[in-house]
Amino acid sequence: MAGSLRGTLEDVARAGRRPGQNETRELILAAARAQFAELGYDGATIRGIAAQAAVNPALIHHFFGTKEQVFVAALRLPIDPATVVPTLIEGPRSQFGERIVRLFLTAWGDPVTREPLLAMVRTVTTNEQAARMLKQFIERQVLARVSAGLGVPRLRLAAAASHMVGLALLRYVVQVEPLAGADVEELVAAVAPIIQSYVDVPGDVTA
Repeated sequence: MAGSLRGTLEDVARAGRRPGQNETRELILAAARAQFAELGYDGATIRGIAAQAAVNPALIHHFFGTKEQVFVAALRLPIDPATVVPTLIEGPRSQFGERIVRLFLTAWGDPVTREPLLAMVRTVTTNEQAARMLKQFIERQVLARVSAGLGVPRLRLAAAASHMVGLALLRYVVQVEPLAGADVEELVAAVAPIIQSYVDVPGDVTA
C-alpha cells in the first residue's frame, strides 16, 4: 500500500515541478515522499528522511528548513502555511472572511497552482494513507495555528474549511453554473460573510 501511495505522491509532485533542481535536493525530496507515505506527517522525521536519502540532517535544514517546509516542497503544495497562516491571522478580525475567500479562490483560479491542488484532491479521496497524512498536516500546521492566532475553536475553523473546499469542488471540478463563471469578487462578496460567521464566536467582541 505504501508503495502505491509513493507512486501517487510522485504524480502529485510532478505537477508543477520546476526544472534545474540539483540531484541532492531531488534525492531528499524522493526520500521525504517515501517517509511521509509510509509514516504519515506526524511519524516522519527530518532524521528519518536524512537516513533514507543518505545525507546529513543538517543538509535538509539547509535546503528546506523545517519538516513543514520539507512536506510542502516534497508534494509541491502550491499553498505554504508558513506564508498563508500569517496572512489569515494578521489584519482586522472583521475582514478574515474576505481574506481567506479571496486567497482560496486566487489559488484555485491560477492554472499553475490549480493543477497540483486537483492532484492532491484526487489522491486524498482515493487513498486512505494520503488522506491521513494530509489530515495530520492540516490539523497541526493550519487549523491549530489559526485557532491559536484568532482564539477560535478548531471546530469552527474546520467547518469554514469544509465550506471552502465545497466551493472549490463545485466551481473548479464539477463546474456548476453560475459558480463556475462568476467573478472572484462577486463570490467574495457572497461567501465571505458566511465564512466570517464561523470566526465571529458569540460573545466575542474582538475587532
